[in-house]
Amino acid sequence: YISLFHKKYLMRVYFFWLISNLSHVTSLMSASSTVKTPLPPPIVYTIAGSDSGGGAGIQADLHAIQSFNCHGCSAITCLTAQNSCGVTGIHAPPSSFLLTQLEALTSDLPPRAIKIGMLGTSELAEAVGSFLQQLSSSSTRKPWVVFDPVMISTSGHTLIDDETKSTMIAKVFPYADVLTPNKYEAEALLGRKLETPEDVEQGAKDILAMGVKSVLIKGGHSLMEQNDSASQTSKDVNATEGFAQDFFLSSSPSHDGEPRLCDGHRGVWIRTDRYDSEHTHGTGCTLSSSIASALALGHQRCEATEDWHREGATRAIDPFDACCLAKAYVTAGIGFGQGLGQGPGPVAHKQGFPSTYQHFPHIALEPKKAEVPTFRPMKAYSSRESKESSSTTSIPVLGRLMPIVDTVEWVEQLIQTPGVTDIQLRIKDETDAAKILERVRLCQEKCQAANIRLWINDYWEAGVQAGCFGVHVGQEDLLKCYENGGLDTLQNSNVALGISTHSYGELAAALAMKPSYISLGPIFETKSKKVNFDPQGLGILTKFRQLIPPEIPFVVIGSISDANAAKKAKRAGADCVAIIGAITKADDVKTAVDDLNQAMLL
Repeated sequence: YISLFHKKYLMRVYFFWLISNLSHVTSLMSASSTVKTPLPPPIVYTIAGSDSGGGAGIQADLHAIQSFNCHGCSAITCLTAQNSCGVTGIHAPPSSFLLTQLEALTSDLPPRAIKIGMLGTSELAEAVGSFLQQLSSSSTRKPWVVFDPVMISTSGHTLIDDETKSTMIAKVFPYADVLTPNKYEAEALLGRKLETPEDVEQGAKDILAMGVKSVLIKGGHSLMEQNDSASQTSKDVNATEGFAQDFFLSSSPSHDGEPRLCDGHRGVWIRTDRYDSEHTHGTGCTLSSSIASALALGHQRCEATEDWHREGATRAIDPFDACCLAKAYVTAGIGFGQGLGQGPGPVAHKQGFPSTYQHFPHIALEPKKAEVPTFRPMKAYSSRESKESSSTTSIPVLGRLMPIVDTVEWVEQLIQTPGVTDIQLRIKDETDAAKILERVRLCQEKCQAANIRLWINDYWEAGVQAGCFGVHVGQEDLLKCYENGGLDTLQNSNVALGISTHSYGELAAALAMKPSYISLGPIFETKSKKVNFDPQGLGILTKFRQLIPPEIPFVVIGSISDANAAKKAKRAGADCVAIIGAITKADDVKTAVDDLNQAMLL
C-alpha cells in the first residue's frame, strides 16, 4: 500500500531520472554519429599450390595475408602430398577448374592485390595469363600483381619444364608489378650464373626487359652458396656472409618528386642480418604474399575519403616499401621459426604486422661491404640518461623539443629561453650560397656562445663550414649529399645527422646511415610547407618507433601546435618534437617552451 503522496513523490523522482537518462542517451547517440568506422580488410588473392604440411603454398600465403590485416582468398593450382621431410605426390586440377575458382571470386570479392605462386604446367600459366588479361581490360580498379615464379626449389631442384617457363614469360610477366625470383630462378630465366653483385644488378635489368614492371632478386641464400666452399668465392662476396641481401629494380620512378635513395628505378639493395636456421620452409611464398598484402593496404588507403583512414606511410606504400615490409616479416618469421616434424620447420607467422626493429631492413649503399656509415650518436631524453650523459659519458642528450626557425632574430630569442637545447635553422627565403653561409655562421656563433646546439636544415655544406653541431636533411637532399661525397665529409667533421622520413622505404634509407636521429612527419596536417605525404597519425608514429632501434632518438614534426599535441606524440612514442608555430606564434615564448617541455616528460 502506497499513499497518494508517496506515489506523486516517486513519479517526480522517476521523471527527473528519465530526463537525466534521456539526455545521456541523446549525447551517446550524438557521439555515435562521429564514431570512426574501421575499413574492411582489403582482399588479396593467392593463386598457388597447396602444401599439405602447412608450411608453404597457399597455407603460408593465407597466414601472411592475415598478419597484414588483409583478407585472403585462394585459387588452387595444384595439390601436393608433403610433410616436413619432402613431397610424395602432386596432383594438378585441370586449368578450367582454376578459372572456375577465379570467376567465382571476382564475381563477389574483387581483389586489391594478387599473389601468384606455383604454375606447374604450361596450361596453368596460359589460364592465369588469360585471367589477368581479362581482369586488366574489364576492371575499373586494377589490382597489384606479385608473381613468385616457382621454378627452382631452395635446394636447387628444377620444378617446371622449358615450355611452362616460356608460357609464363609470354603470358604472365606482362601483368606482373613485382617479380620475386630467388637467385637460382633468376639464373634460370637469364640462362647464366649470377656470381657478383654486379651480375645481379645487370640480371635485374635484363629481367625487366622480359616485361615485368619491377623485380626483387632474392639473395637470402647469399652469393656464397653457389660454390662448394667459401674459398672459391670472391673476397667481396665473403664480406657479406652474415647478411641476407636482395636487389630491387623497377622500370619507372615510384613518385613524382625529386630522386631519393630508396627509389626503385635507381636499383636498391636491401639488407637484414641473416639467421643461421634450417627452419626456412615457405620463405618465398611468405615474402611474395606479404608484398601483395602491403600493396593492398596502400591501394585501399589511396581510395579512402576519411582523413583518419589515409595514414601517410600506409597510403604511400609502393613496391619498394612493400618489399621492405615483407622482408621484415620474413626475417622475423625465420628468427621465430622452429621445427615441427622430422625435417626443416616453416617460417613462423606469429609476429603480425612488422613491428620489430631487429628485423626491419636497411638499404645497403655498398653491397660488397659489411660495415655501414655511422654518425655522431645521441641519446633520447630521460632524467636518468641526462644525468649519466653529463657525468659519465660523452654522448649528448637530444632535447625534448627542437624549435625550427628561419631568422637570426629568432635564434637570438631562443638561445635566451630556458629549456631550449637544440635549434634547427631552416632557410627558405634565400638561395644565394654566400648569403646562406653568412646567416648560418652568425647563428652558429650565437648558439656556440650560449652552449646551444644548432642544426642546419638541408644546407649541409654551410653547416660544415660554419662548424655547426648537426645537419638535418630530407630524403632528396640525402641522395644529393651521398652523391657529392657529403656523408664522408659530415663523418670526418663529426657533424651529427638527422634524417626525415615519410614512408617505410625512406625509413630503410635512413637506417642505412645509423644517423643521430630519425624524424617522421607530418604527424598532423601541416600548413608550414607543401608536402607530398598525407598526415601520418599517431598509429604510424607508434609503428615507426617500433621499427627504429631504441638507441636512435625519434623526432616527430607536423602541426605539433601545443602542449596537448606534444603529449599525444610523446605517448605514441616520440622522443622529441620539432615545432614551428607553437613557438613562433606563441604569445609568450618562455611559457610555450615550459609547457612543451613539461608535456614531453611523461
